[in-house]
Amino acid sequence: MVLEARGLVKAYKRTTAVAGVDLTVAPGERVALLGPNGAGKTTTLLMLLGAVLPDQGTVEVLGHRLPAERSEAMEGVGFAAGYLPLPERLRVKEALGVFANLYGIAEPAPLVAEALGRFGISQLADAMTTELSSGQRTLVGIVKATLHRPPLLVLDEPTASLDPDVADQVRSGVRRQCDDTGAALLVTSHNMIDVDQVCERVVFLVAGRVVADGTPAEIIGHYGQGNLEEVFLHLARDEGA
Repeated sequence: MVLEARGLVKAYKRTTAVAGVDLTVAPGERVALLGPNGAGKTTTLLMLLGAVLPDQGTVEVLGHRLPAERSEAMEGVGFAAGYLPLPERLRVKEALGVFANLYGIAEPAPLVAEALGRFGISQLADAMTTELSSGQRTLVGIVKATLHRPPLLVLDEPTASLDPDVADQVRSGVRRQCDDTGAALLVTSHNMIDVDQVCERVVFLVAGRVVADGTPAEIIGHYGQGNLEEVFLHLARDEGA
């Protein structure tokens, strides 16, 4: 497994955000972590990345146990989210070169050009990061996370608030990244198109617990719904009730 979490629990003063989550991601597997707002997705992601320590449970990434071996584990992980900033006063290729150097890449220019091409934004190489639209910033942020060809790519709401065209660029680029490098993918999203077009397995969280884990077809059949969006609505409304 590239990622294995067992019995994750995280409680805050007034609520238990995660209440015993088990989650695995196999090499090359593409997994969507879904759930309504407040289901515990972001807290789970932060524990999987070692940014938040669980109250109970274990996390192992690429054979390294967190938190003791977090540095070694994160060398093989690429993480991107729309809320992460890019360096300012730099051109896109320069900003990506900075991250490539942090990843230990000795000659970043060819990899930067390749990664920009994979996501269809080669024309942005010379643009200043401050001139980018929100969608372009999201794409560049994902490119940044792929430069070192990580065996595990983790994306938090990669198409949130994007127009359909840019969202399609994100999905196409992520598919090409996984196909070209064999990377496994763990992604959170409220956009069921992301799941349908990119992922082969779905894990649903409700109230901090895993309530469904399987292929989209298996989960749709289990809940007797017509599609994943209907399953999502069914689970969200059950939680509200």
